[in-house]
Amino acid sequence: MALTATIFKAAVDISDIRRHYYRQHRLTLARHPSETDERMMLRLLAFALFANEELHFSRGLSNDDEPDLWQKSLSGEIELWIELGQPSEKRLKRALGLSKHVVILNYGGQEVQNWQQQFAATIQRESKLTVLSFSPQQSRALAELAQRNLSCQFTFDESSIWVSSQDSTIELQPLWQTEVFLPESSH
Repeated sequence: MALTATIFKAAVDISDIRRHYYRQHRLTLARHPSETDERMMLRLLAFALFANEELHFSRGLSNDDEPDLWQKSLSGEIELWIELGQPSEKRLKRALGLSKHVVILNYGGQEVQNWQQQFAATIQRESKLTVLSFSPQQSRALAELAQRNLSCQFTFDESSIWVSSQDSTIELQPLWQTEVFLPESSH
């Protein structure tokens, strides 16, 4: 018998001072049986970081041809491809070839450093690539906020991300490996 996805409901309040985006979203996240709370919460964070009416979760882990999140134009072009983890060279090239901008949220400790060293030239060369890295402590703290029915607030300023839930507040300070990419917000 195949395992099914676990459904999480999230009421998300976003206050993004950097790009003047202030909205509430009600989201449904399907956590694949092989996905951890850490990875699922990073997907939610990725949504909050780049939130806009056209940004959507894809089929993610259940489909190798799609990113974790993406934003498409009305004509079907991929405007934003968001990937979690450390994509292979083949996957990174595919993402860069298919979309106008690629964002990678790196997490996982030593694996992050190894990936960054391997792709240092690509990261510096590609103007349409943004890489953010989270320490293991930050991503684990985010994972601890996971609940089946989650209500949380994301507040973004120039250097920090504040995530508040019913029980706690954490501060995240990702390392931006490249220039910060801020998509236009639709008002």
